[in-house]
Amino acid sequence: MFNDAILKSEEKAVFALRSIYTRFGYSRFKMNKFEEYDLYSKMKDSLISDGVITFTDTNGKLLALKPDVTLSIIKNSTDKKGVVQKLYYDESVYRVSGSSKTFKEITQTGLEVLGDISLYDVSEVLILALKSLETISEDFILDIAHASLFCELLRVCELSDTTHLQVIEAIKRKSRDAVYSLQKSGEISESAADITTKLIANYKDLKALNAAFCDIKDDKVQAALAEMLELVKIASELGFSDKLNIDFSIVNASGYYSGVVFKGYIKGIPTEVLSGGRYDKLMKKMGKSSGAVGFAVYLDSLQGLSAAQSDYDYDFVLLTDDGCDPCDVLEQVETLSSNGSSVAVFRNIPEGVRYRNIIKMTANGLEA
Repeated sequence: MFNDAILKSEEKAVFALRSIYTRFGYSRFKMNKFEEYDLYSKMKDSLISDGVITFTDTNGKLLALKPDVTLSIIKNSTDKKGVVQKLYYDESVYRVSGSSKTFKEITQTGLEVLGDISLYDVSEVLILALKSLETISEDFILDIAHASLFCELLRVCELSDTTHLQVIEAIKRKSRDAVYSLQKSGEISESAADITTKLIANYKDLKALNAAFCDIKDDKVQAALAEMLELVKIASELGFSDKLNIDFSIVNASGYYSGVVFKGYIKGIPTEVLSGGRYDKLMKKMGKSSGAVGFAVYLDSLQGLSAAQSDYDYDFVLLTDDGCDPCDVLEQVETLSSNGSSVAVFRNIPEGVRYRNIIKMTANGLEA
């Protein structure tokens, strides 16, 4: 009988997430480990990492180990009015690690909806992001924002190119002092400072978010705000109100997101484990007229969760000597592991091994 206790957290997550995505009608997208380098060279500013591993194929073409899954999915997507594609994937990408600054294989699972997408499609992806986090751990939070609302609010501020970058940096650092300094020096107006400080704040409910921006009389701002409010409302009504944190500091205004954006976090893991949003800008950049929304779960980050959840490496250590009959030892391992317990046989216990119980075995049998 199969015992899922042998699976690591990231391995369990793959099976659980695949089951959820399949139930919602998503088909699996499978791709090669490499693509023609030309795809990535044209889209370098849209990649998370600018490092790409390349090699020359036998036919002379320059290929690259894929640093991104989304670009390949967009490349192969159908771009027809009324058509929607729902895909999920389990893939490895190859990027420069932010911590080690060396190339690393990163395992991801995720999903994408591409085509003539509606508010329902966007809300479905948002809910599946929340369900994905919930499947991994009950102790999670999803930071959510709206790239279009963010950009339209900054447009209303009428900032110069220089102050625009300074304001974005202040929002990302959540620095009100930086905003007040810009206002004091006359680089931004009082109304721009007011909007910026509101973008720095976090919001836990719809009333607070609406109250912050409802008095800004701009059609594009109000349209984006209405969509943001509707998405948060849907997630709240489906039981996730206490798992949402509205935080505009997660928006990268120079990136390819054009609507809702979100990042998911789990207690015990210091970095985001999920990231996604609507990326119509990227679709347009790749010559597609359709919309798109999706997210990725970074399975490698769950390795730390496995260690945090387990206090022991083995349930039993069976310490043997040279006189033990291998058949007797194997029978003892079968007996101890029959209920799903893990058993490691050693003649000398390696340094650092953690175990619940130790049993000593000699040629004469088990020692008390």
